Amino acid sequence: MARMLVTLKIMPVSPDVDLDSLKLKAKEIIKDLGGDVGKEELEPVAFGLKALKLTYIIDESKGIDEVCNSVSSIDGVSSAEAVDMRRTLG
Repeated sequence: MARMLVTLKIMPVSPDVDLDSLKLKAKEIIKDLGGDVGKEELEPVAFGLKALKLTYIIDESKGIDEVCNSVSSIDGVSSAEAVDMRRTLG
């Protein structure tokens, strides 16, 4: 079975949200669901607000929606959306 390379964009509710804590919680959820985070980045949005982008690899049989829904339920998260998905082989 192929694996998916997924980029998850997480929007905090305000610029005051602790992004380090948010990142740790999101990475834990991804790991618990069978994913492996490889790349982390912050993307400036506006007025001091930054989106957290996590790129991870997960088996394609796992539900990407489950990751998005679980991360969206973290306190301080406005939304979590898979903005890029690619199938990897090998």
